[in-house]
Amino acid sequence: MSFFGELYLRSTLPFLSEETTAKEVAYLARRFEALEVPGPVVDLGCGHGRHAARLNARGPLAGRILGLELDALSLQERLPGFPAVRADLRSLPFRTGSLAGAYAWYSTLFVFSDEEHVALLREVARCLRPGGLLVLHTVPYERLASQPEAAFSTRLPDGSLLEERSRFDAVRGRDEATRRLTMPDGRVLSGQYAIRYYPLADLTRLLESTGFSVSWVHGGLEEERPSDTSTDLIVGAGPRLHQTSETVNFRSGSSP
Repeated sequence: MSFFGELYLRSTLPFLSEETTAKEVAYLARRFEALEVPGPVVDLGCGHGRHAARLNARGPLAGRILGLELDALSLQERLPGFPAVRADLRSLPFRTGSLAGAYAWYSTLFVFSDEEHVALLREVARCLRPGGLLVLHTVPYERLASQPEAAFSTRLPDGSLLEERSRFDAVRGRDEATRRLTMPDGRVLSGQYAIRYYPLADLTRLLESTGFSVSWVHGGLEEERPSDTSTDLIVGAGPRLHQTSETVNFRSGSSP
Protein backbone atom coordinates (compact mmCIF):
# COMPACT_ATOMS: atom_id res chain seq x y z
CA MET A 1 0.00 0.00 0.00
CA SER A 2 1.05 3.63 -0.37
CA PHE A 3 2.79 4.91 2.76
CA PHE A 4 1.55 8.50 2.40
CA GLY A 5 -2.13 7.66 2.75
CA GLU A 6 -4.15 6.09 5.53
CA LEU A 7 -1.09 4.57 7.20
CA TYR A 8 0.67 7.91 7.46
CA LEU A 9 -2.45 9.77 8.55
CA ARG A 10 -3.51 7.28 11.25
CA SER A 11 -0.01 6.83 12.66
CA THR A 12 1.05 10.49 12.62
CA LEU A 13 -1.96 12.45 13.90
CA PRO A 14 -1.63 11.23 17.52
CA PHE A 15 1.82 12.83 17.76
CA LEU A 16 0.82 16.26 16.42
CA SER A 17 -0.07 18.04 19.63
CA GLU A 18 -1.91 21.33 19.93
CA GLU A 19 1.21 22.91 21.42
CA THR A 20 3.46 21.75 18.57
CA THR A 21 1.03 22.95 15.90
CA ALA A 22 0.62 26.35 17.59
CA LYS A 23 4.39 26.88 17.72
CA GLU A 24 4.89 25.89 14.08
CA VAL A 25 2.03 28.14 12.93
CA ALA A 26 3.44 31.06 14.92
CA TYR A 27 6.84 30.53 13.30
CA LEU A 28 5.38 30.50 9.79
CA ALA A 29 3.29 33.60 10.50
CA ARG A 30 6.40 35.49 11.65
CA ARG A 31 8.47 34.48 8.65
CA PHE A 32 5.77 35.46 6.14
CA GLU A 33 4.78 38.65 7.97
CA ALA A 34 7.07 40.85 5.88
CA LEU A 35 5.97 39.33 2.56
CA GLU A 36 4.96 42.24 0.34
CA VAL A 37 4.16 40.26 -2.80
CA PRO A 38 0.42 39.84 -3.46
CA GLY A 39 -1.10 36.49 -4.26
CA PRO A 40 -1.68 33.07 -2.67
CA VAL A 41 0.72 31.17 -0.44
CA VAL A 42 0.65 27.40 -0.96
CA ASP A 43 1.00 24.73 1.70
CA LEU A 44 2.91 22.09 -0.28
CA GLY A 45 1.74 18.71 0.96
CA CYS A 46 -0.86 20.21 3.31
CA GLY A 47 -2.09 16.85 4.62
CA HIS A 48 -5.15 17.38 6.79
CA GLY A 49 -4.37 21.09 7.02
CA ARG A 50 -3.30 21.72 10.59
CA HIS A 51 -1.07 24.63 9.46
CA ALA A 52 -3.19 25.83 6.55
CA ALA A 53 -6.47 26.12 8.47
CA ARG A 54 -5.00 28.34 11.15
CA LEU A 55 -2.85 30.49 8.89
CA ASN A 56 -5.80 31.13 6.59
CA ALA A 57 -8.05 32.15 9.49
CA ARG A 58 -5.96 34.90 11.05
CA GLY A 59 -2.65 36.71 10.97
CA PRO A 60 -0.57 38.00 8.05
CA LEU A 61 -1.64 35.17 5.70
CA ALA A 62 -5.36 35.28 6.46
CA GLY A 63 -7.37 34.52 3.35
CA ARG A 64 -4.25 33.76 1.27
CA ILE A 65 -3.56 30.08 1.98
CA LEU A 66 -4.11 27.36 -0.59
CA GLY A 67 -3.47 23.72 0.24
CA LEU A 68 -1.96 21.20 -2.16
CA GLU A 69 -2.12 17.48 -1.41
CA LEU A 70 -2.09 14.28 -3.43
CA ASP A 71 -3.58 11.90 -0.86
CA ALA A 72 -7.37 11.77 -1.26
CA LEU A 73 -8.02 10.64 2.33
CA SER A 74 -6.07 13.56 3.80
CA LEU A 75 -8.07 15.98 1.68
CA GLN A 76 -11.32 14.27 2.63
CA GLU A 77 -10.52 14.61 6.33
CA ARG A 78 -8.87 18.02 6.20
CA LEU A 79 -9.81 20.74 8.62
CA PRO A 80 -12.31 23.33 7.35
CA GLY A 81 -11.42 26.90 6.52
CA PHE A 82 -9.10 26.84 3.52
CA PRO A 83 -9.31 25.82 -0.15
CA ALA A 84 -7.21 22.95 -1.46
CA VAL A 85 -6.34 21.25 -4.73
CA ARG A 86 -5.37 17.65 -5.34
CA ALA A 87 -2.10 17.57 -7.27
CA ASP A 88 1.40 16.10 -7.39
CA LEU A 89 4.27 18.15 -5.96
CA ARG A 90 6.33 17.30 -9.03
CA SER A 91 3.86 18.94 -11.42
CA LEU A 92 2.34 22.01 -9.84
CA PRO A 93 -0.98 23.16 -11.34
CA PHE A 94 -0.14 26.86 -11.10
CA ARG A 95 0.74 29.45 -13.72
CA THR A 96 4.28 30.78 -13.91
CA GLY A 97 4.76 33.66 -11.47
CA SER A 98 1.34 33.24 -9.89
CA LEU A 99 2.30 32.53 -6.26
CA ALA A 100 3.53 34.88 -3.56
CA GLY A 101 4.92 32.09 -1.41
CA ALA A 102 5.01 28.45 -0.44
CA TYR A 103 5.99 26.36 2.55
CA ALA A 104 6.59 22.66 3.21
CA TRP A 105 6.96 21.00 6.60
CA TYR A 106 8.49 17.72 7.82
CA SER A 107 10.73 17.03 4.78
CA THR A 108 7.65 16.89 2.53
CA LEU A 109 9.67 17.95 -0.52
CA PHE A 110 12.33 15.27 -0.15
CA VAL A 111 10.56 11.91 -0.43
CA PHE A 112 11.52 11.40 -4.09
CA SER A 113 14.75 10.78 -6.01
CA ASP A 114 17.51 13.39 -6.26
CA GLU A 115 16.56 14.06 -9.87
CA GLU A 116 12.92 14.56 -8.91
CA HIS A 117 13.91 16.95 -6.13
CA VAL A 118 15.69 19.11 -8.69
CA ALA A 119 12.63 19.13 -10.94
CA LEU A 120 10.29 19.77 -8.03
CA LEU A 121 12.21 22.78 -6.75
CA ARG A 122 12.42 24.21 -10.26
CA GLU A 123 8.63 23.90 -10.42
CA VAL A 124 8.28 25.87 -7.19
CA ALA A 125 10.71 28.52 -8.43
CA ARG A 126 8.75 28.76 -11.69
CA CYS A 127 5.51 29.45 -9.85
CA LEU A 128 6.84 32.08 -7.44
CA ARG A 129 6.71 35.76 -8.22
CA PRO A 130 9.82 37.95 -7.84
CA GLY A 131 10.09 38.77 -4.15
CA GLY A 132 8.25 35.59 -3.18
CA LEU A 133 9.30 33.25 -0.39
CA LEU A 134 9.73 29.50 0.06
CA VAL A 135 10.05 28.12 3.60
CA LEU A 136 11.03 24.49 3.96
CA HIS A 137 11.48 22.40 7.08
CA THR A 138 13.57 19.27 7.42
CA VAL A 139 15.83 17.50 9.92
CA PRO A 140 19.60 18.13 10.09
CA TYR A 141 21.66 15.54 8.25
CA GLU A 142 24.04 15.37 11.21
CA ARG A 143 21.25 14.35 13.57
CA LEU A 144 20.42 11.32 11.43
CA ALA A 145 24.09 10.45 10.91
CA SER A 146 24.73 10.42 14.68
CA GLN A 147 21.92 7.87 15.21
CA PRO A 148 21.67 5.92 11.96
CA GLU A 149 19.40 3.16 13.29
CA ALA A 150 16.18 3.49 15.23
CA ALA A 151 13.29 1.30 16.26
CA PHE A 152 10.23 1.80 18.42
CA SER A 153 6.96 0.19 19.39
CA THR A 154 4.13 2.07 21.09
CA ARG A 155 0.40 1.99 21.74
CA LEU A 156 -1.62 4.86 20.34
CA PRO A 157 -4.56 6.40 22.22
CA ASP A 158 -7.08 4.36 20.20
CA GLY A 159 -5.32 1.12 21.14
CA SER A 160 -3.49 0.63 17.85
CA LEU A 161 0.05 -0.79 17.97
CA LEU A 162 2.58 1.28 16.03
CA GLU A 163 5.92 -0.31 15.13
CA GLU A 164 8.72 1.17 13.05
CA ARG A 165 12.33 0.43 12.13
CA SER A 166 14.57 2.83 10.22
CA ARG A 167 18.15 3.02 8.99
CA PHE A 168 19.98 6.10 7.74
CA ASP A 169 22.54 5.61 4.99
CA ALA A 170 24.94 8.53 5.50
CA VAL A 171 26.64 8.01 2.13
CA ARG A 172 23.40 8.23 0.16
CA GLY A 173 21.75 10.61 2.62
CA ARG A 174 18.61 8.48 2.71
CA ASP A 175 16.63 7.34 5.73
CA GLU A 176 14.69 4.18 4.87
CA ALA A 177 12.02 2.83 7.18
CA THR A 178 9.26 0.27 7.53
CA ARG A 179 6.14 1.15 9.51
CA ARG A 180 3.40 -1.22 10.69
CA LEU A 181 0.12 -0.22 12.33
CA THR A 182 -2.10 -2.90 13.88
CA MET A 183 -5.58 -1.51 14.45
CA PRO A 184 -7.82 -2.49 17.41
CA ASP A 185 -10.05 -4.46 15.01
CA GLY A 186 -7.06 -6.49 13.82
CA ARG A 187 -6.62 -4.70 10.51
CA VAL A 188 -2.95 -4.16 9.65
CA LEU A 189 -1.53 -1.26 7.66
CA SER A 190 2.11 -1.47 6.66
CA GLY A 191 4.40 0.35 4.26
CA GLN A 192 7.89 1.58 3.53
CA TYR A 193 9.21 5.09 3.00
CA ALA A 194 12.48 6.86 2.30
CA ILE A 195 13.39 10.48 2.99
CA ARG A 196 16.45 12.29 1.63
CA TYR A 197 18.39 14.44 4.09
CA TYR A 198 20.98 16.87 2.70
CA PRO A 199 23.86 18.46 4.61
CA LEU A 200 23.22 22.19 4.75
CA ALA A 201 25.93 22.96 2.19
CA ASP A 202 24.38 20.48 -0.26
CA LEU A 203 20.86 21.76 0.40
CA THR A 204 22.05 25.31 -0.27
CA ARG A 205 23.66 24.22 -3.54
CA LEU A 206 20.50 22.35 -4.51
CA LEU A 207 18.35 25.43 -3.94
CA GLU A 208 20.78 27.70 -5.78
CA SER A 209 20.93 25.32 -8.75
CA THR A 210 17.13 25.29 -9.07
CA GLY A 211 16.60 29.06 -9.12
CA PHE A 212 16.63 30.09 -5.45
CA SER A 213 18.77 32.26 -3.24
CA VAL A 214 18.90 31.28 0.44
CA SER A 215 17.83 34.15 2.69
CA TRP A 216 18.14 32.59 6.16
CA VAL A 217 18.64 29.31 7.99
CA HIS A 218 17.29 28.43 11.43
CA GLY A 219 17.94 25.52 13.75
CA GLY A 220 14.55 25.67 15.44
CA LEU A 221 11.25 27.47 15.93
CA GLU A 222 12.86 30.17 18.08
CA GLU A 223 14.81 31.22 14.97
CA GLU A 224 18.11 30.21 16.53
CA ARG A 225 21.21 29.51 14.47
CA PRO A 226 21.80 25.87 13.47
CA SER A 227 24.11 23.95 15.80
CA ASP A 228 25.27 20.41 16.51
CA THR A 229 22.29 19.96 18.84
CA SER A 230 19.60 21.36 16.52
CA THR A 231 16.54 19.16 16.03
CA ASP A 232 15.24 21.19 13.07
CA LEU A 233 16.61 22.71 9.89
CA ILE A 234 14.41 25.48 8.47
CA VAL A 235 15.43 27.36 5.35
CA GLY A 236 13.96 30.47 3.79
CA ALA A 237 14.72 31.15 0.12
CA GLY A 238 13.51 33.47 -2.60
CA PRO A 239 13.54 33.08 -6.39
CA ARG A 240 16.51 34.57 -8.21
CA LEU A 241 15.83 36.93 -11.07
CA HIS A 242 18.19 35.00 -13.32
CA GLN A 243 17.89 31.25 -12.85
CA THR A 244 20.59 28.79 -13.82
CA SER A 245 20.36 25.49 -15.62
CA GLU A 246 23.34 24.11 -13.71
CA THR A 247 23.09 20.41 -12.91
CA VAL A 248 24.27 19.34 -9.45
CA ASN A 249 25.20 15.79 -8.48
CA PHE A 250 24.00 14.84 -4.98
CA ARG A 251 24.97 11.18 -4.95
CA SER A 252 27.28 11.71 -1.98
CA GLY A 253 25.86 12.28 1.46
CA SER A 254 28.42 14.93 2.33
CA SER A 255 29.59 18.13 0.72
CA PRO A 256 32.80 18.06 -1.36
